[in-house]
Amino acid sequence: MRIDIHYNCSYRYEQIVGFSPHYFRLFPRMTSGITINERNFQTNEGAVVNFRRDLFDNEVARCFYPQKAEELAARLCLKLQIEERNAYDFLLEPRAFKYPFLLEKREQVALSKYIETEFNVLSVGFWKPSYDETMDLVVSLNQALHAHIAYERRDEGEAWAPEETLRQGKGSCRDVAVLCAEILRSCGIASRLVSGYIIEDDVKAKDRRAAGAMHAWVEAYLPGAGWLGMDPTNGYLCNHLHIPTAVGITPEDVTPVSGRIAADQLPPGSLVMELDIEVS
Repeated sequence: MRIDIHYNCSYRYEQIVGFSPHYFRLFPRMTSGITINERNFQTNEGAVVNFRRDLFDNEVARCFYPQKAEELAARLCLKLQIEERNAYDFLLEPRAFKYPFLLEKREQVALSKYIETEFNVLSVGFWKPSYDETMDLVVSLNQALHAHIAYERRDEGEAWAPEETLRQGKGSCRDVAVLCAEILRSCGIASRLVSGYIIEDDVKAKDRRAAGAMHAWVEAYLPGAGWLGMDPTNGYLCNHLHIPTAVGITPEDVTPVSGRIAADQLPPGSLVMELDIEVS
């Protein structure tokens, strides 16, 4: 499957402002089944762009802007080759069949930060971890969040705390992902946040939430399966239609674009973002 991705974003202000270094996490992670045939990233004229790997091995464009401007713009063109993948093409280790399961010592050390949480799963009124089979628990949680948390697109602003998403009964994909990750952690299952692209290529596309925008989901670590992708916004496990660009522990680790402006007073600004994905 050939995929063309065209990403454009523009932050416009009512006066000339300076820009701190900005970080762009827009580049597909080098995972099995994804081949990047072409990549072209552009931002403001005169900017200095450095590519690097961060703590989580995400590729990040760190951009420095020596010139002030009224607009910060970024454009990315990607041409990818994607292999189809069955979301259930894995085999859990026997110790992980039943819930709760035990992690080996080396897993406990490596995953400790992915399990830490102060969230109490008992605060989730519509779902309880009352399952004997690990996969039943994971799938039921994914579907319960999809069914009980209404989707609300929100391109700007920080992710809500899980308690706020539960109180509102709605949220953006990043709000639902944070809630899902915290529930998993409170159940003793290591989880990490993921941002990336979601592809529309089938008859269900018209019903898919967050299509046509940067998307957020979750990966849970299950022995044997490794990092298993879960899309609680849409209620199913992730397959080749999900193209990850960043993984991390907190929302700040996976934010597609982050940075600040410098001005005497914070001027009003507007964000224009377009994402076009072509499948052939």
